[in-house]
Amino acid sequence: MPPAEQRQVVWSSVIGTTVEWYDFLIYGTASALVFNKLFFPSFDPVVGTIAAFGSYAVGFLARPLGGAIFGHFGDKIGRKAMLSLTIIIMGLGTFLIGCLPTYGQIGVWAPILLVALRLVQGIGIGGEWGGAVLMVVESVPAGRRGFFGSIVQLGYPLGVILSVGAFALAGFMPEAAFLEWGWRIPFLASALLVGIGLFIRLRLHETPSFQRIKRQDAVAKLPIMEILKEHPGTFLKAVGLKVSEIAYVSIVTVFSISYVTGKLGLPRSVILNGILVAAFIELFTLPIFGWLSDRLGRKPLFIGACAFSILFAFPLFQLLDTRDPLIITLTVAIAVSFGQGIMFGTGAAWMTELFDARLRYSGASLGFQVGAALSGGFTPIIAAALLTWNGGETWAISVYLIALACVTLAATVAAPETARKAID
Repeated sequence: MPPAEQRQVVWSSVIGTTVEWYDFLIYGTASALVFNKLFFPSFDPVVGTIAAFGSYAVGFLARPLGGAIFGHFGDKIGRKAMLSLTIIIMGLGTFLIGCLPTYGQIGVWAPILLVALRLVQGIGIGGEWGGAVLMVVESVPAGRRGFFGSIVQLGYPLGVILSVGAFALAGFMPEAAFLEWGWRIPFLASALLVGIGLFIRLRLHETPSFQRIKRQDAVAKLPIMEILKEHPGTFLKAVGLKVSEIAYVSIVTVFSISYVTGKLGLPRSVILNGILVAAFIELFTLPIFGWLSDRLGRKPLFIGACAFSILFAFPLFQLLDTRDPLIITLTVAIAVSFGQGIMFGTGAAWMTELFDARLRYSGASLGFQVGAALSGGFTPIIAAALLTWNGGETWAISVYLIALACVTLAATVAAPETARKAID
């Protein structure tokens, strides 16, 4: 593929992925700030927060379903068509959340509809990530897959900046206006972003790898069944590679919002500013980690990230508990960069390299999304429950993060090094 076309594929994937992550992430921010008040108000405040995080988890539980559906057709029909469809599904679900009446207007139907639309979001993002990464990894030179794969991952911090920034701006409104209608603006704005992302994705070409599979008539009939029957070990390693990273970032960017504003009693701007700074730093660190993985290998970086995740699990909350805005900002930035960023930037290429081209969309998507569902979806609600169970003490949450880091470390040791492997 000519260099100019490679650049178009890379930046088109980044823009489209940014839109989809924005759509998915604004729900997490809203769960911590408003959904417990507007959609679960009949509960005790603590129980309401747990219920709001439970609805957040539903999106993660739907992600494997999206990965299975779109992975199947992405391996049979092609990467491009699935990417265009996922961004429409995600945008529709997000826009409709912004239109929902609250519990005070329609009663119990409000949380039911909210959860249903979160399912739609989860299905959309479940199929999006694998296709976006494959479009790039299958189109760039072998020695630069880690770097260009990490560029696609920039969609996540850009989505964080847009989603948290939107709520930070809306937060300048009077509290009553924010709760009445201001919180809807970030969701409704999705319609414009989706239009831009869809226009860009429709201009992409299919990847060379999938074109070769079609020419050779080697398309898998049932890719997911083939993976589970013939490559279960590879699939489990892909799941294991994901669990620590997604749990860490869920604690730092979702649970920490309710922790800092609720338990510590600080203004929401303190933690939102910290998350924004962390996301901005990741715009630079993710490509660096991807570049390093091409030179040092995927394994060394993952091992270093696991070690950090284990060692920082207790200091994380000790630093947040200082209530110092600067220390909180630095803590969030460090935790995101090293607890998530190393694995997230490096994992895009590694997870796709684990599978053959004819099974790659299904394998990478399902491994990524099952890992995300198991740890990311449940982590905020588990953390909230552990905090309540332990009388406000956070040590149990730290132990939980350490346990997941050990799971990812075991998967890292077991998985093959693929940085210099030729892929079809």
